[in-house]
Amino acid sequence: MNAVRQFLQGASLLARGLGLVLRSPKLLGLGLLPALISGLIYTIALVVLVDFLPRLSRGVTWFADDWSEGPRDLARVLGGAGLLGVSVLLGILTFTAVTLLIGDPFYERISELVEDRFGGVPDEVEVSFWQSLRRSLIDSLRLIGLSILFGVPLFLLGFLPLVGQTVIPVLGATVGGWLLAVELTGVPFQRRGKRLADRRVALRAQRPLAIGFGVAVFCCFLIPLGAVLLMPAAVAGGTLLSRMALGHPVETSRALADHQLGR
Repeated sequence: MNAVRQFLQGASLLARGLGLVLRSPKLLGLGLLPALISGLIYTIALVVLVDFLPRLSRGVTWFADDWSEGPRDLARVLGGAGLLGVSVLLGILTFTAVTLLIGDPFYERISELVEDRFGGVPDEVEVSFWQSLRRSLIDSLRLIGLSILFGVPLFLLGFLPLVGQTVIPVLGATVGGWLLAVELTGVPFQRRGKRLADRRVALRAQRPLAIGFGVAVFCCFLIPLGAVLLMPAAVAGGTLLSRMALGHPVETSRALADHQLGR
């Protein structure tokens, strides 16, 4: 039950992040532009994928070419569904990475304002823009590599009858949620002089909390335009998750909060 409560608490961090950005137009405006740019790119990519999906599904089910019509069609449907599922998983993870790179200074500012709301960062480490961008790029490439590493087995398991359409999507959302949690906590950890390995260790100690947050983001990003509209909230929620994982306070008085958010 403690793990369930932590999972639900983690999921609620996205709602808290949304509340923060909605109460401050400054935060919302900072985060929407990079997400809109990425959203346009990924929408075009999705349209192209859907157009080529029948041909791709035939390509990955070449072994069924000599089967009778019924089993062959079923294999191709499962192959297409598996390709689409893995593409969505990779799309969400790479969308987050690309958007964070495009909007690095914007999301840095959102994270900083959220940190200030709850007392700031003790012993903050100054990181230049180019150094921050380079670290973000390296960490994002590592995480994308991990998503591909997990995505291929999930695609293959998607061919299993029943399991591939029930258990595997849940497993994919869990894996994707964990990777999103690691991605979205990058800026707060960099501000403390911590790298990707430090993030993994800190979040692993609060695994249900981190997965709860990541799964909530993952599911909301599946909604059309969800990734674009909720990206600022996800960054704010990732900052809250970072503070909780590192034992920093995430509560403050309303008067102080309003003052720090410039209301």
